[in-house]
Formats: sequence, structure tokens, C-alpha cells
Amino acid sequence: MAKDYYVLENGVKIPMIASGTYKAEVIRAAIDVGYRCFDTASYYGTEPDLAEAIRGSGIPREEFFITSKLWKDEMGYDNAKAAFSRTLERLETDYLDLYLIHWPLPEPGYKDWKALDMETWKALEDLYDEGKIRAIGLSNFLPHHVENILAGCRVKPMVDQLEFHPGYSQEAAVRYCQERNILVQAWSPLGRQRVFEEPLILSLAEKYNVSSAQICLRFAVQRGIMPLPKASSAERMKENLDVFSF
Repeated sequence: MAKDYYVLENGVKIPMIASGTYKAEVIRAAIDVGYRCFDTASYYGTEPDLAEAIRGSGIPREEFFITSKLWKDEMGYDNAKAAFSRTLERLETDYLDLYLIHWPLPEPGYKDWKALDMETWKALEDLYDEGKIRAIGLSNFLPHHVENILAGCRVKPMVDQLEFHPGYSQEAAVRYCQERNILVQAWSPLGRQRVFEEPLILSLAEKYNVSSAQICLRFAVQRGIMPLPKASSAERMKENLDVFSF
């Protein structure tokens, strides 16, 4: 396991590295090598696979940190609450550790996004107050989207998931979140294949005798960002957890 945790605004601890979700057998392999934090979403279709893998592991639910997200067509107060119930059913659990709004706009150019985002956020706040979610947050929200939430919320967002990797580090958005104590989670923290072929990444990997992936993940962690890597082989999964040994 990653040896350390980030602490969210409300004091909830979250492991420094999570695993993205594939099919049940791949998730089970990730559990076997030490992952306890998993990122899924209604849109991914992997919530039942995660439930199956956790059930099959025999490890108590409370030892896992489970994140899911509501999709663009699940926005709005009542929709969000209904989406959350479906997510709990698919995950075979009665609470989530973290629940996020997946995107700030249901479609490009959507005019009333400010009101829709706030209405959706209000549903998350109420579920949080009811103790059904330990932490709430956002995904793909840029500073002006986050600003809208902060202007009208009772409970501050604790997390924002953004695409982040060497070569696409979204400096302004990251700084905005970090200044407000919103943990940035990096989706696609390994970038595209071309990142692995960058001369600087290759030379650092050689210097420290590690993989290009480990360099990318360590880059995120050293910036105070939580990476969400995906891997399908146990060997790669182990490697992705091992970013503190160099």
C-alpha cells in the first residue's frame, strides 16, 4: 500500500494513490497487490465489478475507499439523489467514501449550467449531511465552475478530478484548487503513450532505475496531487504503488 494519506478538508483520510477500475478480475488483482482505494463512475459501467471484487476479497468494506461519480444525464437535485441510490445498489454498499459530479456541463454550450450545478451540489450536500457520503467533490471543473459552487454552497468541495500529467499540468486550475484546500486527483496521470517517450521522462527513469510510469506518478505526488492510474497487469499495479522508494 502507499505509505501515506492525504487528508481532506473535513479530516477524512484518503490513500495517496488509487486505482482506476476495469473488470472484476483486474480489480481483484489490484486488491491482492495492496490497493484499497478505487475510482469508478456510473458512466464507466464498472460499479458491479468493483462490488464483486470487494465481496470476493473477504476484506471488510470499511477498509476500502470507494469513489463514484454521477454522469451528465444524472444532474439536478432529484436526478442526483436517484443516481446515488442506483450507485449504492450496484456497489452493494450503504455509503460512499467520495461522490463527485462528473462534468460541469451536461452538453457543450449549455446555458443554465450555474443553476444546474448548484442544484446537483445541493443533493450531494444533503446526502453528505445524512451520513451517506463521507466526502463530496467535483470532476473536470475548472476555476470558474468551482467558483460558482463556492459562491453558494454550505459544504465546500473537497476534491476536484482533473486531467493531469507531465506535459499537461493545468497549472492555473491546480493552483486555484490547492489554494482553497481542494485536493486535486489526476485522471490520466500517465498521459498518452507519447509522454513515456519524452526524452526527459526516459532519462529520469534511467537515472532512478524505475519505469516512466513511476516518474509520472511521483511527479503528481510531489505536487500534492493524488494520481488515479489504471493498469491491467499485477506487475504494473505493484509498480504504480511503488513511488516512494526512489
